[in-house]
Amino acid sequence: MDIASSYNTFTLTVENSVAHLQFSRPEKLNSMNLDFWREFPAAIAALSMSDDLRVLVISAQGPHFCAGMDLEVFQSPDKFPMGKDKARVSEAMRRFVMQLQQVFTDIEQLRVPVLTAIQGGCIGGALDLVAASDMRYCTKDAFFTIKEVALGITADLGETLQRLPSILPQGIVRELAYTGRNFSAAEADKFGLVNQVFATQEAMLDGVLQIASQIAAHSPLAVTGSKEMLNYSRDHGVDDSLKYMATWQSGMLCLEETMKIMQAQRQRKAPVLDPLRKVTGLFAE
Repeated sequence: MDIASSYNTFTLTVENSVAHLQFSRPEKLNSMNLDFWREFPAAIAALSMSDDLRVLVISAQGPHFCAGMDLEVFQSPDKFPMGKDKARVSEAMRRFVMQLQQVFTDIEQLRVPVLTAIQGGCIGGALDLVAASDMRYCTKDAFFTIKEVALGITADLGETLQRLPSILPQGIVRELAYTGRNFSAAEADKFGLVNQVFATQEAMLDGVLQIASQIAAHSPLAVTGSKEMLNYSRDHGVDDSLKYMATWQSGMLCLEETMKIMQAQRQRKAPVLDPLRKVTGLFAE
């Protein structure tokens, strides 16, 4: 897989069709600095075009998952829109926010499942990131914060206020958004934000990578179809979702692969399944 193995803000490894992206700035609480906003979308774009990727796991080094947006982003005059012409600054600011939003939307739209493994603090923009993932796992010492209100900001990266209400009850989301308080791993488990709580970071990574391996063992076409249908059904009514499912199945069902899987099951062997096709850029050689 033609993907760089290291970046300034995280490492990226791929083994047995499972990619593991791990934030690597624990001394800075893995905050999202300017390098992150350049590197992370580039890595996700590269992964999205891969022909053999089946699962992505996102985790972090150190005691905390991520402290959210690094202040250097707001202090960079060439990146953060500022000036006296309010109308033009506002238009540029809108574009700036939409670019940031797209970074996490790309996680949701990645054609393979994305699993996040969270320890310690998951604050502000980090909560936006994990809300865009398919499944979330955490350690018992983890805590989560919609931090923006405490900074005089309405959370604007798109996942916290737009996607969390489809994961958590409305009243809970509103309480957390209005108060900006920390909520614990136990609360996240009770609310349904996380799939499982682990005693230690090591146990969590082992458990999450094992789940990723289970997913990777299945047909990548069936898994990506399941993700597509679940995302669509979340945002549409039952009737539209059923019609889309029928349309998808009419074009994407691979009976040859189904027969191969059934034969392997009878023989008590793991089936050898073809990867998804590599996606190339419009002008790629």
